[in-house]
Amino acid sequence: MAVQKRFIAGAICPRCAAMDRVRTWEQNGIRYRDCVACDFFEQLPIEEQDAPELSTRVNQPREEEHDNSVQPVRILDPKS
Repeated sequence: MAVQKRFIAGAICPRCAAMDRVRTWEQNGIRYRDCVACDFFEQLPIEEQDAPELSTRVNQPREEEHDNSVQPVRILDPKS
């Protein structure tokens, strides 16, 4: 029986930092993940609850900050 491997959307490879190249699958009570862009490979027991969370675009803080201050709008007169 073939094991279905699934890509993890937004995951960043811990070795080569390529995004959307990490895939995961489970087989015989062990969780595996690898990167198709480099030779990264890791296996973890499925019952492990303290596994580090994969870095994704969703769980990383944004580098840019939005300026929420109020600024007046100045209307320019095109005739002057």
